[in-house]
Amino acid sequence: MHLDDLTLLLRVADLGSISAAARSLDLSVAVASQRLQRLEKSLGVRLLHRTTRRLRLTREGAALVEGGRPLVQDLEALAGELQEGAREVSGTLSVSVPASFGRQYISPLLPEFLGRHPRLKLSIDLSDQMRDLVREGFDLAIRVGDLHDSTLVAKRIARSRRVLCASPAYLKRRGVPKAPEDLTAHDCLPLSRDGSGALWRLRDPGGKEIGVRVRGPLESNLGEVLRDAAVAGLGIALQSTWHVCEDLRAGRLQLVLPRYSPPESGIYAVMPQRRLVLPRARAFADFLAERFGDPPIWERHTRVR
Repeated sequence: MHLDDLTLLLRVADLGSISAAARSLDLSVAVASQRLQRLEKSLGVRLLHRTTRRLRLTREGAALVEGGRPLVQDLEALAGELQEGAREVSGTLSVSVPASFGRQYISPLLPEFLGRHPRLKLSIDLSDQMRDLVREGFDLAIRVGDLHDSTLVAKRIARSRRVLCASPAYLKRRGVPKAPEDLTAHDCLPLSRDGSGALWRLRDPGGKEIGVRVRGPLESNLGEVLRDAAVAGLGIALQSTWHVCEDLRAGRLQLVLPRYSPPESGIYAVMPQRRLVLPRARAFADFLAERFGDPPIWERHTRVR
């Protein structure tokens, strides 16, 4: 049964004629008659008695009008509520956020965002696992680094730069590298977990890319482990500026090879592809881009080059 056909039947019952109902719905009389016949055929009952002079509901037609009217009214009310929600940020926003970045930079902003949108509720998942947004029902995720999933809608909310860094104690003990090739003789702390080390790519001041294979006493798939190891003096780490800005400010870490920069990437708000982006998801992405700024807040008082 088509909802529009039921709406047409209700209008016929209210106005007393097919022609009047058709005009009110911007239909031709022929189309309205066809749709009423389709409704009767789909239900297998006659809904209207038609004569040349009058039209009246059958017993089945009257029962359908009585029972169907509240359903149509409820649906119209729901549609109105959803349309209102499209104009206002409301509902529940489900977000997946990398654990470390979320704790440091997103969690402190949530009270302000909720204060701007009092009809909104937030559900925040802090995890370093790559969540499947569609299968797990997330409206939005924050991704740090290069994006590989072309099925997602992405908005860049901040730049993401990385730096080589080590503790003053390590550099005093082992010396300061002067060129990327010197890294092969140093203890490095690669983001890896298969024992093969890592290929660090750097760009010289002229933009030429240099690849250096590095190894060291510790590797991990979690940046926090490598940051802690660098602060403890175990070696040189390649870290995002958002992750080590406080250590650089405090002097717990120092820049290494500052003239040679790793390729820059971004921090993105990604959303499942839909015909329309949810207003609450768009509002959150825009809010984060506004608050992080350019340069991002974590670089404003830290020398990263």
